[in-house]
Parts: sequence; structure tokens; C-alpha cells
Amino acid sequence: MTAQPNVTAFQTRVYALCSQIPEGHFATYKDISDALQSSPRAVGQALKRNPFAPVVPCHRVLASDYYIGGFFGSWGLAPSEPASAPKSGSARKSAQAEPAQAADGNVHRKLALLAGEGLLFDATGHLLKDQQSSRHFAQFTVQSSES
Repeated sequence: MTAQPNVTAFQTRVYALCSQIPEGHFATYKDISDALQSSPRAVGQALKRNPFAPVVPCHRVLASDYYIGGFFGSWGLAPSEPASAPKSGSARKSAQAEPAQAADGNVHRKLALLAGEGLLFDATGHLLKDQQSSRHFAQFTVQSSES
């Protein structure tokens, strides 16, 4: 007998909306939070705890500025040098331009999953401009919380 994951009613609603995002498309944390009259941070916390991944495709959720966002509790691309090391503007840009070397393992997995669906990102971790409108999904069907 398999134990059922312990999820809240809010998490269930977030996962239901996330499941509506078609393969090869994305939504933002704000899109989902607007549909649920919640906050993007609450949506992120629910997705961080998603026990149904990849069936519930939380990897298809990005930040509102089209940044890769988080995945399994990790957020974005990590700097290639310790945060305490001072950086000039050009050194900072260089660190951001190397996601394959700098990305956290979880976020790196998210990038790979999205690339497999045709969503591509620039060196700073932002969705390519030509995909920002054409691949954006926000037509959610929200079930009543009373059901």
C-alpha cells in the first residue's frame, strides 16, 4: 500500500492549475496566484512541496520577468563565485553568462525539462524573447474551493 501525500486544500488547487499548463508552454507564479486570488510567494511554496512532479508539471512555472525561477526549493542560477567576493559589473555579467557551470542542480534539471519541451533560455536564465508571448499560458479553469 502506497502512502498518500499530505497536501493542503490550497496546494491541491495550485497543482490542479499547474496541471492545465500544456507541454511546451509556461505560466508564471503570478498567473496562478491571480487565478486563485493568492500571492505568487504562496504559489511558489506550494510548488516547492509538489509531491506529484513531474505529473503535475511545476517546472512549467516561471517568474513574471520570464526568469527560470525555482525548482524543488532552489531558486535561479547561482553565482559561480562566492557571494562574499566583490565583483565588478563585467565580472558579474560573466558569472551570469555561464548557467551550465553556475546553475544549482535542481534548477539545471528544470532548464533541461523545459528545453525538452522547446522552451529555451538565454545565458542569464530568462526565457527567449520570441517565446515570451507565443508560449505563455494563463487561461486557467478554476474549480470552486467548495467542491
